Amino acid sequence: MSAYGIQEIKTLLSSNSYPGRGIIVGKSADGKQAMIAYFIMGRSANSRNRIFERFDGGMRTKAFDESKLEDPSLIIYNPYLACGKTDIVTNGDQTDTIYNALVAGKSFEDALMTREFEPDAPNFTPRISGKLDYDFDNADFTYALSILKSAYGNPEVCQRFFYRYAPQCGIGHFIHTYECDGNPIPSFHGEPETVTLPNTAEELADLVWTNLNEDNKVSLFIRTVPLDGSAPTEIIINKNN
Repeated sequence: MSAYGIQEIKTLLSSNSYPGRGIIVGKSADGKQAMIAYFIMGRSANSRNRIFERFDGGMRTKAFDESKLEDPSLIIYNPYLACGKTDIVTNGDQTDTIYNALVAGKSFEDALMTREFEPDAPNFTPRISGKLDYDFDNADFTYALSILKSAYGNPEVCQRFFYRYAPQCGIGHFIHTYECDGNPIPSFHGEPETVTLPNTAEELADLVWTNLNEDNKVSLFIRTVPLDGSAPTEIIINKNN
């Protein structure tokens, strides 16, 4: 870790067997691209029975083996949606809540003030969300992250935190659902972690996927968006092929 608290993705992931679901957003080291990473992990057979699948305008989770799907309520959703010059990435169906709010002229914060953590006692998994707004005319963007979580495991109280960032070359912010493995699983706490970022989608994909716990990792989505307005690069890696 640097004097300013900037950490390496490799170190954070390789030392944590179960960060759960995670979002990384920031700017490539060369300053040419916005970068997004979203990964899911699983401990149960139901959670591990998933893949990412791209569709026009977004990306969904789906069961790898439909015959083994148990409860789809918290594991089947759209992690990524595009809304004009905005990208939305989350760990649940609040992706749709944010999308619908933006279409209606409301804000990221407006949308998430209507939502809470997941109703999966005793974990009360946090809802983590990210939004990127692109200004291609000025080769720029801004981004925000949020986490909605129970108050120290108290299901009667939802704490909502919002973070807005001005991009810096080679810097990203990483937020994940769980602090580490456990029973119940402790929620992430503190501000999103500041991490260093590489130049390309391929480098970021390798950095994240290689260092996620082999037993628990399920799927990874990478999206890099050139700030000159040229075509984005996307990578999906599914452990279930």
